[in-house]
Amino acid sequence: MEIRAERVGVNGPHGPLLQPTSLRVRGGELAVVTGEPGAGHTSLALALAGRIRPSHGEVTLDGRTDAAALRKHVALVDTPDVNEPEDGLRLRDAIGEELSHARQRASRKSVQDWLTAQDAASYARERVENVPPEVRTRLLVEAAAARPGVRALMITEPDRHTSDPTSWWPLAMRQAERGLAVVVLCAPATTYALPTPAARLGHTDQPSPLLLQAGDPQ
Repeated sequence: MEIRAERVGVNGPHGPLLQPTSLRVRGGELAVVTGEPGAGHTSLALALAGRIRPSHGEVTLDGRTDAAALRKHVALVDTPDVNEPEDGLRLRDAIGEELSHARQRASRKSVQDWLTAQDAASYARERVENVPPEVRTRLLVEAAAARPGVRALMITEPDRHTSDPTSWWPLAMRQAERGLAVVVLCAPATTYALPTPAARLGHTDQPSPLLLQAGDPQ
């Protein structure tokens, strides 16, 4: 599997939301994309996931322009103003919604059992914003990766919850090691602590993603 963005830009009603950006990521690879606030993190994630149509440029999946296939195979993780859990929502309810999207049992008991298996049962009644950042991100990543047909993850701005990337970087690497294509979008300051060059929003000449596994999940 290969997702490729070629000079993808997104315009809003008052100007550009994303300047032309190129990116390529395959199954088993982890790409880091960075930019200043307002540079288009969410817009690029939505375009790569087939949720919005670029104003110019194109996103392809295995060489084809197919937004429906992107929506089937690419999951957004905790994307601001898109699918981040609502303020005040209890963790068990947020996870219940995620498990429903993954077509898994989402009864109160099923959610509790899932959280227990994830060693997070003690947080079930906590408001999501009060759950430790590393737990929040881990659970949302695992739930998204469990959706049928998902072969790529867009992990959007996990550093907005914590300045310590070691709380989520191993999670992203683990999913790429499983064979998923993983894109993490974050702030420039975060990238200084990461062991791979970062692509930049608004640029078309980009470094290669970090290869963690050759091949794709079946």
